[in-house]
Amino acid sequence: MKKDEMKQKEAAFDAEKMRMALDLAREAAADGETPVGAVVVWDDGRVVGVGRNRREKEKNALRHAEIEAIDAACKALGGWRLHKATVYVTLEPCPMCAGALVNARVRRVVYGASDSAAGAFGSVLDLSKTPGLFHPKIEKGLFSNEAQKLLSDFFSDMRRKR
Repeated sequence: MKKDEMKQKEAAFDAEKMRMALDLAREAAADGETPVGAVVVWDDGRVVGVGRNRREKEKNALRHAEIEAIDAACKALGGWRLHKATVYVTLEPCPMCAGALVNARVRRVVYGASDSAAGAFGSVLDLSKTPGLFHPKIEKGLFSNEAQKLLSDFFSDMRRKR
């Protein structure tokens, strides 16, 4: 396979997995949660974990999409090292989630919308470049407009309901 064909195939795969994460974000929004979804994919293409925000429903500050997806992946794989995984998430991870991704040794993180308030992979701080820690490859902006619109619409609707 030629290099251009391979890049196109990878881009199509990334788009498919980010669409899965966006679907999870929509599920979260429909449930009254901040619309964030995450998908963990092993290097053989298997989806090994998914998650969406559930903080309000479960009354638990730890129920972020990334944490839920990491937990599911660790259980599916039988270990905590996700060194062959890519995580697709609709919003740039917060410090807690970025720390979990770094500590799980996730190889690559692909996120949609940047988070200027709490983003920990470049917007506010960057845990992917902290000396002494594991450094995942970070790719930002995949379907960023769609992810941002989900968030904007959700918060506009919340303000309107108040």
